[in-house]
Amino acid sequence: MKQFTEEEHVSILADLIAIASVNEGEHEVALYLQKLLAAHDIDSDVIPVDGSTTRSNLFAKIGSGKPTIALSGHMDVVSAGNIDAWTSDPFTLREADGKLYGRGTNDMKAGLLNLVFAMIELKSEGFFNEHEGTIQLMATVGEEVGGAGARQFYQEGYMDDVDALWVTEPSVNDIIYAHKGSMNFRVDSYGEAAHSSLPELGYNAIDKLAEFINTMNERFRSLGRTNDILGDFVINTTVIEGGQQVNSIPESAHIEINARTVPELDNPEVKQIFQELEEAANAGEESQRIKVTCTMDLPSVFTDGASNFIRIMQRVGQEALGYKELPLIASTGVTDAASLLQGKDESFPFAMFGPGETRLAHKVDEYVTKDTYITFTQIVKQVCQQALQEGLH
Repeated sequence: MKQFTEEEHVSILADLIAIASVNEGEHEVALYLQKLLAAHDIDSDVIPVDGSTTRSNLFAKIGSGKPTIALSGHMDVVSAGNIDAWTSDPFTLREADGKLYGRGTNDMKAGLLNLVFAMIELKSEGFFNEHEGTIQLMATVGEEVGGAGARQFYQEGYMDDVDALWVTEPSVNDIIYAHKGSMNFRVDSYGEAAHSSLPELGYNAIDKLAEFINTMNERFRSLGRTNDILGDFVINTTVIEGGQQVNSIPESAHIEINARTVPELDNPEVKQIFQELEEAANAGEESQRIKVTCTMDLPSVFTDGASNFIRIMQRVGQEALGYKELPLIASTGVTDAASLLQGKDESFPFAMFGPGETRLAHKVDEYVTKDTYITFTQIVKQVCQQALQEGLH
């Protein structure tokens, strides 16, 4: 029977951290994991996403029959940013004071490996020789930049027969069972250049965009939509660019906007409001001055957190980690579950629970605690075993 050692946990994580899969390059991670799974007699499929040669999902499964538990994690990481701000090379794993440092240790290559290790150990122990049920792994691309990998898994039907979903994003102190949606918009403003001393000969794209921002903020923020669990709908302009030089009327400008949606103000309604804002901004103009484009559209995840799957996870997690309690909470963030859970109802067993800490995601000197990372392999294994035996609901 295979049981991964402390040294293997660390060395394999070091291998993954060395693959700098910053917003692309997940194909190399997928190939590494495919080779690791194959070494333990688990077949897997490397699936190109959107026809790319550098971005591939990975799919594997063990067992047969019902129920089916889907385990999911993403293979991409965010940029390391200013390399000089790091204590050491972000793509070389560094161990110090019981912590494993490197870009992606926390978010979320440690959690991804826990899923892989648990599947390998379960198969090697012969669990499925005596028990019905299926565990499937869905390792995704692009979670940090729009969720293309999860979207493709959903569109190709990989979630059709799934009975529970576990995403091991960093959340070691809580189990998350619901989260807000996320939408991105780009708004382009088209003007006409002129000398700044003769503004009447041009059309100021920045002025028009400023009017749009004010109108947009007033419209959305006056709605006061909120959810008892997820909190308020939130919208912010986060990027603004425009103009060429200080003594010229700007002929173009654009902004980028992020909205965090809740069921009370969902993605289709947000799109409709933006369409109305665009139409109003262009009314009476001789040509189109404002163009709105939705660049990301991930709905909220709203489950009740009342399944036996969650209860087992709480019980196993508390015991393994030595916690007095493991709270169930909702999150303002977003995960691949936004795409994967489309069409599932509120009673669907879903959890986000992983070895990292939410507060460390995307930070300089990101780390995961070594003991927690190693312990989490057994948490995944025990939860899956007990859930398949006791039932998910």
